[in-house]
Amino acid sequence: MRRFLMLAGALVSLLPAADFDVVILRARVADGTGNPWYRADVGVKAGRIAAIGNLNGRTADRTIDASDRVLSPGFIDVHTHIEGVVEQVPRGDNYLMDGVTTVVTGNCGGSRVKVAQWFAELEKTELGLNVATLIGHNSVRREVMGTANRQATPEELRQMEALVESAMRDGAVGFSTGLIYIPGTYSNTAEVVALGKTAGRFGGVYASHMRDEGEQVLDAIREAVVVARAARVPAQLSHFKIDTPRLWGMSTQSLALVEQYRREGVDLVVDQYPYDHSSSGLGVTLPSWAQADGEEAVRERLASRETRARIKTEMLARLKQLGHKDYGYAIVARYPPAPGYEGKNISEVNLLLGRPKTVESEAETILDLIAKGGAQMVYHSMGNEDVERIMKYPNTAIASDGGIRIFGEGMPHPRSYGTNARVLAEYVRAKRLLTLEDAIRKMTSLPARTFDFRDRGLIREGFAADLLLFDPAKVRDKATFQQPHQYTEGFDYVLVNGVLMVENGKLTENRGGRVVRRWNSAAAPSGASGQ
Repeated sequence: MRRFLMLAGALVSLLPAADFDVVILRARVADGTGNPWYRADVGVKAGRIAAIGNLNGRTADRTIDASDRVLSPGFIDVHTHIEGVVEQVPRGDNYLMDGVTTVVTGNCGGSRVKVAQWFAELEKTELGLNVATLIGHNSVRREVMGTANRQATPEELRQMEALVESAMRDGAVGFSTGLIYIPGTYSNTAEVVALGKTAGRFGGVYASHMRDEGEQVLDAIREAVVVARAARVPAQLSHFKIDTPRLWGMSTQSLALVEQYRREGVDLVVDQYPYDHSSSGLGVTLPSWAQADGEEAVRERLASRETRARIKTEMLARLKQLGHKDYGYAIVARYPPAPGYEGKNISEVNLLLGRPKTVESEAETILDLIAKGGAQMVYHSMGNEDVERIMKYPNTAIASDGGIRIFGEGMPHPRSYGTNARVLAEYVRAKRLLTLEDAIRKMTSLPARTFDFRDRGLIREGFAADLLLFDPAKVRDKATFQQPHQYTEGFDYVLVNGVLMVENGKLTENRGGRVVRRWNSAAAPSGASGQ
């Protein structure tokens, strides 16, 4: 019997290997360029796109009939915040179901500082997605200076530059800022320029959550360009928007300024999520000075009658400046001390506490929540006119500003589940604001060129086999603000580096993801740069 099994095994080994691991037949190929789709077969071998064309008669371990569906590159989401949860959900379920195969994290100035160590940890978790990271200004500044409200000394700046350099050597794809958040908001432009130059020496990108997205948005764009020019780097303006109701419509001016700089030779692009609600911490409702020097200092300020009154006065002035009549625009997404508040706005929470229906009382409610640790929030701060105008701008990439979610936990912004499907269902299919091919370009090749992902974002022979197969008439986002934990429907097959992660609309137990390091990273193993 043993001799028979050995002979059978020998015969099998003599059989010719299949031409491809996977072949997708008769697809409508939307290749990521924005050009019209064309019909072709696509063969995948060893995680790469091996052939495109008529593959009749070629063999494969797995054959998928496209049945006239669209085949596109996997979506690249360049604005995410996955730290802390990717370790718990390394497959990245909500992103895979929305067609995302690669994410860039470390945005808005917040990242892991020890990039090499974090990458090594991620590589042990068996990722479902490809993961790249920026090095965040706020995290670097906090490492050196805590949350001090002052300018950096020359020595502190040198320490921050060293941390940025180390992260870039370890494979970070660029440098990010979150200039409305502490402690980055306490920095001056010169500090940002110095750190941007450090990232620029390694070919990094500058991704900026600017200092303002409302009344001072034009000045904020100008500051970002100062950094990009001085550092000689491409710049991406994060979650581009007008967040002030009384200024809705101002995107005509902000987009015109972006385009002006492009014509002057600045490599400046923007990203956007397709919703009129944003999401951030409750702390953004406080004046920045009140958040300095750590949680204990904040609690002490709130415990002082005089300081608390000053904070509240500035909060109410800011509320009026934004154009909101009360805090009903601020909705609790996550508040562990009282999960019953989740899904309710501050006006409703205020009434639940038996307090008067006044903005002064609502401000007190906010201060009480912050004193107990704060909350993650969703804010209705944008107008549809601006959302649509920004989306139509040719140099706008689609990006969620979301994170990997633990299914059923909290009331997060639905953008973590449905960003890309919403663009295809609402803005391509229903409103016809974009063509299908251009929407795909905004999710694939445009972000890939900005972040220098040289082997992703297009369907090309030799490129990584990050691929989606879907019927554009059926894709839809299901996640809502009231019921956010709902996966997108319609992405029938999702391949990450040639591995089937979604099959017939269902998640598999496979793991195809990997860490993506900057192309010229000294830390990248031989042959692995840009993977």
